Amino acid sequence: MGDLSIVTMVIIAANALISFKGFSDYSFFEQYKFNVGAIIRGEKIRMLTSGFLHVDTAHLFFNMFSLYFFADVVIAYLGNFQFLIVYLGSLLLGNLLSLYFHKNEYHYSAVGASGAVMGIIYSAILLQPGMSLYLFFIPIPIPAYIFGIGYLLYSIYGMKNRVGNIGHDAHFGGAIGGYVITLILATWLFEKNLLMIGLLALPIILLFVLKKLGKI
Repeated sequence: MGDLSIVTMVIIAANALISFKGFSDYSFFEQYKFNVGAIIRGEKIRMLTSGFLHVDTAHLFFNMFSLYFFADVVIAYLGNFQFLIVYLGSLLLGNLLSLYFHKNEYHYSAVGASGAVMGIIYSAILLQPGMSLYLFFIPIPIPAYIFGIGYLLYSIYGMKNRVGNIGHDAHFGGAIGGYVITLILATWLFEKNLLMIGLLALPIILLFVLKKLGKI
């Protein structure tokens, strides 16, 4: 993990340039951030542009650092063009889920590439479930699929309890995007990793069951 392809460099550069423009230009930031009221009024472009804006340099760095470590896994299996489809599709699905959960909160706003990056992470886990991850606070390697399932379960908890100033729903929607789009693009996974496909689907099914029951 960690090689930089041209498409990854272009995405990181676009995020950096647009984010730094937003840091120094408040009106630009306000015009292109995710905002429920503005989107409902017809400003659909925010569904895309908000994914290239960030709150600060730490927010930008964390997202791009995470992308850096997982992008090459997806590119190795799917290629540059399909990687881009997963990235942008996850960004949009993350914002769609966020809009769905906050459709009555007209002042709700958000920015960041987290949904897109989570889609790439979930795609990488689907494609290479046997890889291990090292987390800062855990000194032993964690199987990628355990991390993916655990993170989405935490996201459900965060959505239910409004934990922190974090767009848990966008993260979850991005993961759904990465999951679904990868399965469409790599149908061979159904023959090779059917059990893993089922395991990674469990948090997604749980979310919609809880929503149906009015628990979230």
